[in-house]
Amino acid sequence: MSRPESVRIAYFVHDLNDPAVRRRIRMFKAGGAEIYLAGFRRGLPVTSIEGVPAHDLGRTADGRFLKRVAATAWVALNGRRWASGVEGADLIVARNLEMLAVAQAVRGGRTRIPVIYECLDIHRLMLSPGPAGRGLRWLEGALARRSAALITSSPAFVENYFEPLSQVRLPVELVENKVFIEQALPPAARTNRGDGAPWRIGWFGAIRCLKSFRILSAVSRRLDGALEVVLRGRPAHREFPDFDAMIAAEPYMRFEGPYRNPEELPRIYGEVDFAWVIDYFEEGQNSEWLLPNRLYESGWVGTVPIALERTAIGRWLAARRIGLCLGDDLETALTETLRALNSEKFRSLQEAVGARATEDWVHTPTECRHLIARLMDAAPAAGR
Repeated sequence: MSRPESVRIAYFVHDLNDPAVRRRIRMFKAGGAEIYLAGFRRGLPVTSIEGVPAHDLGRTADGRFLKRVAATAWVALNGRRWASGVEGADLIVARNLEMLAVAQAVRGGRTRIPVIYECLDIHRLMLSPGPAGRGLRWLEGALARRSAALITSSPAFVENYFEPLSQVRLPVELVENKVFIEQALPPAARTNRGDGAPWRIGWFGAIRCLKSFRILSAVSRRLDGALEVVLRGRPAHREFPDFDAMIAAEPYMRFEGPYRNPEELPRIYGEVDFAWVIDYFEEGQNSEWLLPNRLYESGWVGTVPIALERTAIGRWLAARRIGLCLGDDLETALTETLRALNSEKFRSLQEAVGARATEDWVHTPTECRHLIARLMDAAPAAGR
């Protein structure tokens, strides 16, 4: 089909402070799109992202579900205030369910503009068998019937939620959480390990899993100096009794603050031996199915990922015969594995990761252009 020389995308996001929003905007721009950006925020005001002006819809907070519902309803009911943003748009992309409601309200009668539903996590309420879960799934299905396509980041989301449980029946675009770089960054200056040096695990990104913290604390104490754990990113303070006090009390764990993605990825992953890609935040549900950013970030730099065998991450790694995949008794398994590990075995693990094709870890500008083209191909569905 013929397409305009420049595709115009109206992008509605749940959190302007989320680093993954920046990556998607960069991908859209690399694909040749002009962008109108609007969204809620969960931190300080954001005026622009990657040169794109950001239209602030208000502040929400992690876990404050009722507040998010109220904010979403207010914006949706006052959709005309933001209607000018979608005038002339070729696509509307809505990042998660609340923004899908906002996008549909702002679009109004402009049904020629296809709406793309971007869902990269399945909230536990969406899986509830009770009235709240059934109501949310009904709402999601109703909004999806007025949409053109679904973007998601893991096949396990489709297999475990969208096909068997949800009412969403849309063409699926799988867009993994790979690193995106417009041009090659310098290779990682890896820290040289000496014999007897402690192993180092990096836990980077969204720090939201209390169970992971406790396991890493226990293992590092049991190894008594043979393991160091470095945390970087954004701690979800509401998930920890007192994150600052907890980290201060740990003899072998330290928090080194936020970082720029992707600019600092080579450096921070180059300073550790292993990447923690385990998540128990929604154990048995979303945590079992996701393929997180840190999986691709670590592999791109050549850092060995640590995962649970039974999860989608573990299966992804096992299919490629890379990484350190462990069983459910994780504290014991990790302790014993690191005690038995020597430099030769570690180099073998590291070389296996480094031998994978770059395309396993990185989105290229060509992929971004193909993504925009596929989303534009979804346009006829909006008129059916």
